[in-house]
Amino acid sequence: QVQLVESGGGLVQAGGSLRLSCAASGNTFSRLTLGWFRQAPGKERAFVAVASWTAGNTYNTAYTDSVKGRFTISRDNTKNTVYLQMNSLKPEDTAVYYCAASTQLLPGRAEYNYNYWAQGTQVTVSS
Repeated sequence: QVQLVESGGGLVQAGGSLRLSCAASGNTFSRLTLGWFRQAPGKERAFVAVASWTAGNTYNTAYTDSVKGRFTISRDNTKNTVYLQMNSLKPEDTAVYYCAASTQLLPGRAEYNYNYWAQGTQVTVSS
């Protein structure tokens, strides 16, 4: 089975940046759709970003509105790793961030379409 291991969380001041990494085991990385979700205190887990396949075997990216222009999802297939670059961080970005993977072509933003999950990493943004 696919295993996902996250790193890169921590404490940062508002306006700062962090980069989260998620490394996948196995040889199926290029076939996976990779997404990022987060769960803030007192809230349900929510979609953040996704890199999904197109018909041309390339990836499209999509983001939740609150992070557009600030966060960037990217992939390094050589390292079997997906990243979430987070710039201009705000206190409301504070959450546990989860990397997730799906074997579906178009899993979208729904958690139930992702069948592999990393352990989560804490991101705390101070004001």
